[in-house]
Amino acid sequence: MTARPRRLTGGPATPRLALAFTLLLVVVLAACTGGGTRGADDGDAGASAGSTASGDVTGPIVIASGRDVTGKNGIRQQLIDAWNLREKRKKSDFRARLVELPGSADEQRSQLLGALQSRSAAYDVVNLDVTWVPEFATAGLIEPLPHHLVDDDIIPSVAGTARWDGEVYAVPFNSDVGLLYYRRDYLKRAGVERPDLGAGLDWNKLRGLVDDLNARHLPDTYEKGWTTQLAAYEGRTVNAVEAFASAVPGLELVDGKGRYTGDVDELTEGIRELRRRTETAYTLQDAHSSDENASLSDFVEGRTAFLRHWPSEYRTLYRTFPEGQLGVAPLPGRAVLGGQNLAVTGASQRKGKAAELIRFLTGKESERCLLEAGFAATRTSAYEGDADGERCTAVGPGPSASPTGEGADPVPRDGGGRPAYARDILLPALRNAVHRPRTPLYGAFTQTFIARLGSLHGDGALSDEALAGQLDKALRKALPH
Repeated sequence: MTARPRRLTGGPATPRLALAFTLLLVVVLAACTGGGTRGADDGDAGASAGSTASGDVTGPIVIASGRDVTGKNGIRQQLIDAWNLREKRKKSDFRARLVELPGSADEQRSQLLGALQSRSAAYDVVNLDVTWVPEFATAGLIEPLPHHLVDDDIIPSVAGTARWDGEVYAVPFNSDVGLLYYRRDYLKRAGVERPDLGAGLDWNKLRGLVDDLNARHLPDTYEKGWTTQLAAYEGRTVNAVEAFASAVPGLELVDGKGRYTGDVDELTEGIRELRRRTETAYTLQDAHSSDENASLSDFVEGRTAFLRHWPSEYRTLYRTFPEGQLGVAPLPGRAVLGGQNLAVTGASQRKGKAAELIRFLTGKESERCLLEAGFAATRTSAYEGDADGERCTAVGPGPSASPTGEGADPVPRDGGGRPAYARDILLPALRNAVHRPRTPLYGAFTQTFIARLGSLHGDGALSDEALAGQLDKALRKALPH
């Protein structure tokens, strides 16, 4: 294992140096707005010019990230532009530049690992999937950060994704959690008197609703009750972890060091629940070969009444369906936590300023802007407060026009501009979400899950007990225990 890197707050050898370093850090972090707080920190009169950390090299701060789901010139770029404007007003020479990586999440992970290990790309900040943080931290590719960057306002389940081995290695930028989208018009046709589903929905009730749908006359496009993402990629792992966590409360499969702690009995219960959720009487057959895009298309085309998907599709679906047809609810049982966290690379020559940028991008107003634009915010304060309270002012005109230029925004919103479902559906779902196993060998874990659970259905399908035995044996081979 690579030796633990020195935290950005330092570790001076003498009390005098420690005091000097602490005073310097106070000056640096005082320049941060915490995400767009107005006043002198915004670069107005009285702000210091170009303050930075000792040893930082002036130049562009390059942020590597996957695609922004809010579209061209999306909210991430707008927040970076807001930070650049603040730096310009302070007469600072620092500017941030966003580099979007092509390909799938797995391809982006490989690109980032290769670039940081070889130092072939000058990235200062990387936007990591929450499952990658232990791997990048253990490899010494990202730097420990000041613990106060992950404060009590960050949703506790989300804050847990930022830490590894007692250190803070990243700061939550935007979160994610599985949700249940449904066709209210289909439920009305099936005679459901109250087609607005709430937090009390469980899988037995969902199966009962599907039985009601199957017994009524629905459009010819309708085939089966629900769909999700079960193709041989991360979507299969996500659905499996949700089923396992629902069947065995408290199941984590690994300990705090990433060592495998599961057993055959627990895996059998999890597999039994996953099989029950995905049996052909209720699940669209194409779900077994579907990813996010394919399952979304099947739902939009009317082939199914229920869809497990992410908050990022809330805006897309409300743009697609006529008013009153679409509903959204917490996913029955436990839902998996997703999202991305910002980290400072070990190779950065601007570590202090990069940490300052991260503080801005993950601060209170920035998170409110992310929520209004369609991301799941990481901070409780973004969701709570008066409905007609303060809105996002750090960036452009707000959500009245889409970032892709598609015209007026159809998303139902509260008086403060937040998506209407955010406080009562999205926030509780995030609070109750479960992590996928946290291990530096997450890639080995998920590939094992994907491969072994391919025997759940179809020709050559194994019994629950036999499949659990194979999975247990494979996980013991893939992970330390």
